[in-house]
Amino acid sequence: MSKKVTSPPRGEVGAQRRVGANSPPAPSKAWQWLGLTLVESGEGYATVEMTATEDMANHSGFVHGGMISTLADSAMGRSLRTIEPGVARAMSFDLKLSFINAAKIGETLRATGRVVHSGRRTMVAECRVEGRGGRLIATASATFAVTREKE
Repeated sequence: MSKKVTSPPRGEVGAQRRVGANSPPAPSKAWQWLGLTLVESGEGYATVEMTATEDMANHSGFVHGGMISTLADSAMGRSLRTIEPGVARAMSFDLKLSFINAAKIGETLRATGRVVHSGRRTMVAECRVEGRGGRLIATASATFAVTREKE
């Protein structure tokens, strides 16, 4: 018999909004389950927050690296959607993370993704994940395959 896994708190309904979208898509189930929240975005950047829950702990009692990776990937992916012409779809195909400090359960993590390169079919972004007081948790970079919206 498998143990039932409880979900972390849900993110805000507007978490998946793309800047300038007339009818923003509903937040993804992943964003809801992880409690990701879009807190700020502008041309070429997006900031996403997540409060680490007990369900996100590794064996050492800190936030599992996969959760931090997901947060960074989400912030970078969201930053792509702030560039014109718009991005209809984006998928990371290369992701590199460098862990600097351990993140604590209960801590709110803030990831800011920034677009470094914006091509027709690929985009590159970088990210800083910070904890309480701006303490650096991780840095990341990723390359994304993108499908642009029709102009």
